[in-house]
Amino acid sequence: MSAPIFSTMGCRLNVYETEAMKELAEQAGLENAVVVNTCAVTAEAVRKARQDIRKLRKAHPEARLIVTGCAAQTEPETFNAMPEVDAVIGNTEKMQGATWQGMAADFIGETETVQVDDIMSVTETAGHLIDGFGTRSRAYVQVQNGCDHRCTFCIIPYGRGNSRSVPAGVVVDQIKRLVDKGFNEVVLTGVDLTSWGADLPATPKLGDLVMRILRLVPDLPRLRISSIDSIEVDENLMQAIAAEPRLMPHLHLSLQHGDDMILKRMKRRHLRDDAIRFAQEARALRPDMTFGADIIAGFPTETEAMFENSLKLVEECDLTWLHVFPYSARPGTPAARMPAVNGAAIKERAARLRAAGVKQVQRHLQQQVGRTHEVLMENPHMGRTAQFTEVRFAEPQAEGQIVSAKITGIAGEQLTA
Repeated sequence: MSAPIFSTMGCRLNVYETEAMKELAEQAGLENAVVVNTCAVTAEAVRKARQDIRKLRKAHPEARLIVTGCAAQTEPETFNAMPEVDAVIGNTEKMQGATWQGMAADFIGETETVQVDDIMSVTETAGHLIDGFGTRSRAYVQVQNGCDHRCTFCIIPYGRGNSRSVPAGVVVDQIKRLVDKGFNEVVLTGVDLTSWGADLPATPKLGDLVMRILRLVPDLPRLRISSIDSIEVDENLMQAIAAEPRLMPHLHLSLQHGDDMILKRMKRRHLRDDAIRFAQEARALRPDMTFGADIIAGFPTETEAMFENSLKLVEECDLTWLHVFPYSARPGTPAARMPAVNGAAIKERAARLRAAGVKQVQRHLQQQVGRTHEVLMENPHMGRTAQFTEVRFAEPQAEGQIVSAKITGIAGEQLTA
């Protein structure tokens, strides 16, 4: 019998949750199984999940195949109907030890093949204590799950449920534990990170959590925030950006578009001027700040002029790391019923956005040559600056350590040192 194989799709939170599932499955003694942690962000993501399941079944004909994640939560019947699949479990169930104990038993005939409860009824997010993953340099801490907003293109609230926060004390204790284990950087993750605290007593804000972590864990060298909604950024977070060198100068913004009419049709809560103003304010407080951003190309009703506004936003906000999503209709969302843009136009616009992104990355890299950066080593030859830029070293360095490096040049989308 062999240890279970895990296949993960989608966001960083899914990757985090796979690590927690590995621990739960190991504790339960699960063997000879393949677990697929799916994503539901686009129709393409669900199609890819089905394709991967078929491939994994062919590669592991004797294993029990378990499907979980957002796509399993939003359309369990789709996966239950696949002959390759033995069990489907929801996003809440996948984080419970009892589920994996049931799976470790000979569950065919004993355990229901579909275990997916109503995600909207879930009121808590467990603070899963995992010891980091990917590298020994950086650990991810889930502080929030779910989303209370209903963007017209997004199915994720139906996969993740309503927004719920991990209490600050639990977060601080976990980070202390990770620092004691030698991690030099912690990343706060969530589905809608800036809504953290809205469901907790006294409704604290993300900035309060950041300040508390930095105050109560003085030995933590680097704290990083993953994706945020800039319109929800509070005063304390802006203060931390300005005054806390241990908070990394890199923010990934959930912008989605650069045209006001499209933003309204997406049911976003900001306009283009809000995004530009936030980027300018953050950079005035922290001149070395870099931004990543999610942008959708070809959203229904998008004209060429509307698309140009997204293209212009890349320079107006001085975005560096772009995640470009060609719009793909997600059944069950309001946007799927809106007049679609021609597929070839979507592809072409996405390519133009990506090209703008490549130009921005090169510009950023050129600005770093000759400078000295503190680099957190992810492996002996590659690390990242505070701005999340990859740096390649000719001489091996100690993995997990922060080293001071003089930037000597550029190789592709990496700096050399």
